[in-house]
Amino acid sequence: MDMRKVAFVGLFTIISLAAYQLKFSTILGVPSQNFNFFQFIGPIGAGIFNPILGVASVLFVEALNFLISGKALDPVTLIRFTPMMFAAFYFGSRSRFRVAVPLGCMALFILNPIGRQAWYYSLYWLIPVAAAIWKDRLFLRSLGATFTAHAIGSVAFLYAFSIPADVWATLVPITAFERLCFAVGISISYIAVNTILSSISSRVDVRTLKVDPRYVLFREK
Repeated sequence: MDMRKVAFVGLFTIISLAAYQLKFSTILGVPSQNFNFFQFIGPIGAGIFNPILGVASVLFVEALNFLISGKALDPVTLIRFTPMMFAAFYFGSRSRFRVAVPLGCMALFILNPIGRQAWYYSLYWLIPVAAAIWKDRLFLRSLGATFTAHAIGSVAFLYAFSIPADVWATLVPITAFERLCFAVGISISYIAVNTILSSISSRVDVRTLKVDPRYVLFREK
């Protein structure tokens, strides 16, 4: 791997780890757990590097945060490792497999006795399937990524904690607002990173990265 790409991955890891420490909201139904600003940054690594490296960078950040926090390796910690990895894969990949993940989560949710009572909640995971049709639209790509993470996390928490059906019903409007916020945050982060990389490209060789000129602000004419 090009050493410049390694350096950028290292910088991305540091920024992501810092974002991980900033809380965004509490996870309803599991009040001891929080969403953080890593939700805004994590998926875009797969768009800047490549899907495999993007997923690996998310796993690395999750592992580093686990070591720094000193938390026990319990089921909750293991659950929190996976959603952002799938979100990164969705954001950076054009593979058809990425829509199999939310569809599989829908099936697992409805097969659960509690989930079956709140089956309508799983309809949210048709969003990443629909968003994959317009894969070149940044906001839809971001929306698909965050709902893919949501699908993985929701099913894992359902099976791990048997969250009651009335809680899932309460979550319907909250989830809509929360995921829209995450999608906007992912889109803004991606535009910001593309703009920064483009602006330094005259001084630093960024050809090993995937800078998308469509999402560069203040381009020189």
